Amino acid sequence: MRLNMKLQRGITITSLIIYIIGMVLIISIMSVVTTNFYKNVNNIDNEINPITEFTKFNTYFTSEVNEYNIKLVECKETALQNYIVFDNGIQYTYIPENKAIYQNKIKICRGVDLCVFNNTIENGKEVIKVKMKIGEKEYDNSYIINK
Repeated sequence: MRLNMKLQRGITITSLIIYIIGMVLIISIMSVVTTNFYKNVNNIDNEINPITEFTKFNTYFTSEVNEYNIKLVECKETALQNYIVFDNGIQYTYIPENKAIYQNKIKICRGVDLCVFNNTIENGKEVIKVKMKIGEKEYDNSYIINK
């Protein structure tokens, strides 16, 4: 009977303590790495890159202006906002208080210090001029309405 007891192997208290210590170390290392990762992601998200913000606006606005047979309905500048409206119902609005540009009710740019929309006729074509300032960068673009 005594011979059978020696052949049985099981978990001893010493090995159990070693397993627990190892698991605690692995969990604490993972939590430190995860915490640092999320802090860095939040820092990157809070920084405003002027080129990225202008590119986002330019992508949306260019696709709108290049739409076939698009017409400008209204282009207005007030003390509270500047906006431009197209006949397909899309409106781009700059609200200085928020420092943001919206396409209808969706924010497409942030950190914008200035945005002015103007429309003129040049060489018989309707042209929209957009002047923007994001951070230290200033942008002056002209968009010819595609007809």
